[in-house]
Amino acid sequence: MKDPNDGFFLGRLKSFKFAFKGLWILITTEDSIKVQLFVSLIAIILGVVFQISLVEWAIQFLAIGLVLVAEAANSAVEEISDFIHPEFHEKIGKIKDIAAGTPAFAAIISLIIAGIIYVPKLLILF
Repeated sequence: MKDPNDGFFLGRLKSFKFAFKGLWILITTEDSIKVQLFVSLIAIILGVVFQISLVEWAIQFLAIGLVLVAEAANSAVEEISDFIHPEFHEKIGKIKDIAAGTPAFAAIISLIIAGIIYVPKLLILF
């Protein structure tokens, strides 16, 4: 909760503290985030190996960010759903399934972007 006595600067510092706490929780507890970070590392290594352009780097990092944000949002929806209704409930299950579709969309888009960037570079090798 926001403290009305906090000034602008102190309020921003507290916001950063909470944001980094959230990042740490995601990185240390969510397997889907761990997997996506590993895949991101592979993409970064491929970018170095194939010497992709600055524009390709920018697009690749946007795709990585898109997937990580979608995974984080999905994790948040799952947490709040489980908090609100810990037992199985058909509507909560539907909400969680829809939320799970978010990172799936992001992953599909990212795979398309990876194909656009790397397939031409791989074809040159063969």
